[in-house]
Amino acid sequence: MAVLPHCFSPALREERKKEKMQWPWRRRKVVVVVVVLRKLLTCAICVIALMGLLSVRVHVFPSSKVSDLTDPYKLPTVTQQHELNYQKLSAEKKWTQELTPPHLSKEQAPPHLSKAPLSSHKLNGANGSLDFEKLWKQPSNRDFVPCVQPGSNYTAPDESRGYLLVHTNGGLNQMRAGICDMVAVARIINATLVVPELDKRSFWQDTSNFSDVFDEDHFINALANDVNVIKKLPKDLSSATKVVMHFRSWSGLEYYRDEIASLWEEFQVIRAAKSDSRLANNHLPPDIQKLRCRACYEALRFSPKIEAMGKLLVDRMRAYGPFIALHLRYEKDMLAFSGCTHGLSDVEAEELRTIRENTAYWKIKDINATEQRSRGYCPLTPTEVGIFLTGLGYPSNTPIYIAAGEIYGGDTHMADLRSRYPILMSKEKLASVEELEPFTNHASQMAALDYIVSVESDVFIPSYSGNMARAVEGHRRFLGHRKTISPDRKALVRLFDKIEKGLLMEGRKVSNRISEIHKKLQGSPRRRRGPVSGTKGMDRFRSEEAFYVNPLPDCLCKRVSGNVNASTASMR
Repeated sequence: MAVLPHCFSPALREERKKEKMQWPWRRRKVVVVVVVLRKLLTCAICVIALMGLLSVRVHVFPSSKVSDLTDPYKLPTVTQQHELNYQKLSAEKKWTQELTPPHLSKEQAPPHLSKAPLSSHKLNGANGSLDFEKLWKQPSNRDFVPCVQPGSNYTAPDESRGYLLVHTNGGLNQMRAGICDMVAVARIINATLVVPELDKRSFWQDTSNFSDVFDEDHFINALANDVNVIKKLPKDLSSATKVVMHFRSWSGLEYYRDEIASLWEEFQVIRAAKSDSRLANNHLPPDIQKLRCRACYEALRFSPKIEAMGKLLVDRMRAYGPFIALHLRYEKDMLAFSGCTHGLSDVEAEELRTIRENTAYWKIKDINATEQRSRGYCPLTPTEVGIFLTGLGYPSNTPIYIAAGEIYGGDTHMADLRSRYPILMSKEKLASVEELEPFTNHASQMAALDYIVSVESDVFIPSYSGNMARAVEGHRRFLGHRKTISPDRKALVRLFDKIEKGLLMEGRKVSNRISEIHKKLQGSPRRRRGPVSGTKGMDRFRSEEAFYVNPLPDCLCKRVSGNVNASTASMR
């Protein structure tokens, strides 16, 4: 009798039959377990993703808008199509990419731009709760618009009684203000104005002529209905006797009409030895004040090559998105002149003291640096600017254009600011050596490039209220009160000192304090400030807010209808 294999035994078959009957139940249990595990895993993934999203701060930059004003009042700016392209480029830009200017290849980029920026977790603002849109929002212009056309009784220039030669003095913006004042003086004394000579003897030793910096033909033609302007003194008068005058500072109409105009009885040519602050800020006839604005904002246009290069820099800066123009007045001449040495080494402080001692036309030699700083008379250091910007809430990935010459101490003093804000750009970084070559070694022309970018920036912040800062602020007010944040240096120094001594830590408290201090210092419309109460004599004039810092009410009027020039009412 054959023996069946064990696997075919009746007992085994019966056991397997029972197992098959149980399989569906076992399978169902496994499926249920798998489904439950999948749901739990999905929930866990969602929770982790949600926590990740909540921990990331997303900064949205609003599109940059430039006031839509008539052409005479606009500096070069990007076209609407370029704006759209740049906004798209900015939105697509990854901050993990190398910070190479958009027009340069990696091979062309300067060495410091070929390095990867800080990791993304460091590119955050100090206060994530701030509404970042407010950082770029422009102050309301309250419907103030330019109104510089002369009154109905204004006539063409009277017959010239002689020629006014002008030797300007100072840097670019000091010369600009002086030139515009001399246009008004020429009108007051019935003079033919010879195109002014630019200062070639100042600290910067710039050899530029008027036509190198400004559009000479446009200047002459734009003022044709106001003042006779010629390029050179007629040859037959080259040997004529000239009277050289140091016009009295901050002088009014009577001084020029009575004292200066009387010189025509004896001389055909009057030479103004200086041009800065020779005309009063206030209490001049409305037509004279408006003429000063026409000269400054319409006639005194930069030369075509400077305007073209300035527009190029603005375009390239906008490729990074909305940006701050920072006038960082931490340059050798400023520090030497002001006697400010905070944060400098003993060797650097001594170098600045020597420069001040050896500069004859700087009258004050012995300066207490600590007292200067405590009174708010010193420019903010790069480190202090970094604390200030962080306190205002600007995130670390904010593009910043440094509008300045060579920073004293270079990378040594810029390191802290750069660690906070790695996207620090300048004309030297945005343009190639070849593109800047025509302007190099000409301080006035290089300053003009910074001026254009500063006026067109989304936010302008000066570290010191010098001539450049005042000129740019006034121009931005004239163009629609573009956002200009003016640091209260005296109040800030008290905060910085506490931070430096460890008595105060950077954070929400400091940020709130800085924001509160500067809430009303952002360029909104206001009347030009008069003299400080109690001051007398020359100190009274010095304490007044300069005319070109704030042209309201003389050259800005409330819009009351669609016709800006014909239907406006000045704020009184």
